[in-house]
Amino acid sequence: MTIAPRDDFALMAGYHSPQVDVAVRLNTNEAPEPPPEGFGLALATELAELDWHRYPDRSYSALRGAIAAHHDVDPAQVFAANGSNEVLQTLCLAYGGPGRTVAVFEPTYALHSHIARITGTGVATGERTEDMALDLDEVRRVLAEAEPAITFLCSPNNPTGMLDDEATVREVLAMAPGLVVVDEAYGQFAPWSALELVDDDRPLVVTRTYSKTWSMAAARLGYLIGPRPLVAQLDEVVLPYHLDAMKQAAGRLALGFDAAMRARVAALVEERGRLAARLADLPVTVWPSAANFILFRPQELDGAVVWQALLDRSVLVRDCSSWPRLDGCLRVTIGTPAEDDAFLAALEDALR
Repeated sequence: MTIAPRDDFALMAGYHSPQVDVAVRLNTNEAPEPPPEGFGLALATELAELDWHRYPDRSYSALRGAIAAHHDVDPAQVFAANGSNEVLQTLCLAYGGPGRTVAVFEPTYALHSHIARITGTGVATGERTEDMALDLDEVRRVLAEAEPAITFLCSPNNPTGMLDDEATVREVLAMAPGLVVVDEAYGQFAPWSALELVDDDRPLVVTRTYSKTWSMAAARLGYLIGPRPLVAQLDEVVLPYHLDAMKQAAGRLALGFDAAMRARVAALVEERGRLAARLADLPVTVWPSAANFILFRPQELDGAVVWQALLDRSVLVRDCSSWPRLDGCLRVTIGTPAEDDAFLAALEDALR
């Protein structure tokens, strides 16, 4: 092919997770178990009645209403798309673009910068503190210098797992010149959510995903809760019929299993505590996590060497050592107790 892409595409590295055949896969922060059995049966029943020859509901009214009821908000405050990444992309298409900038604070979720760049939006980068916390003085500096149209916060932050508390989010809101996006892909695992701050008079949106808590990574469904005027604008930007009928049905039906999913979240939070306590006894540095994963750094061996040693023992975790400010770091997803025990045994062996 002789047609060249945009000149700046050559500068953009993609976002990839290794997909290899292993006994224990703990590298992509998925839920360790599938949805409850009743979910699959309910979805199969509904799909049997689906009008496959018709386009899906363009405004996904039933799904939108179910998400709104789940969060006790107006359906006009809900925007959904194919994974929270498409939600972020739609935000950048609507409020970013050439001549505009987003602000990020590294280390953080790589797709905040990547999506901004593929939409032609500039990226202003700030630094976190040595212990990976958000540095409000640094935030103030970046926002004053770059005047970003969008400021991204990731809370709990991926890949560090650290949570921004309410006072921090409020302070960022007070100083941000444009929209503040709080990415809460792991929000259900944390003790506090910025959802309670969303209001029509406040330039704040909170994004969520079905991939983690709802055990629906295969479905690729995410959403945001935000001001009504902003949601109306996103509805104008997104492609028509962007959410297929199967996905709309799956997302709506999943919310009927809220009690089961809350129980799973509670179990994962407890398991996170057990795993963190075990890691604290090993020669690794561990960061506190409010998510369904833990970031750690081997103290005596190179992280890449430990990652390969784990893979050799059929345990796959995420190698974060090439990410900004994360030299030697690895990230492990909280799995089932059996998976976590297998990881710990492999890690202890690898560290020896």
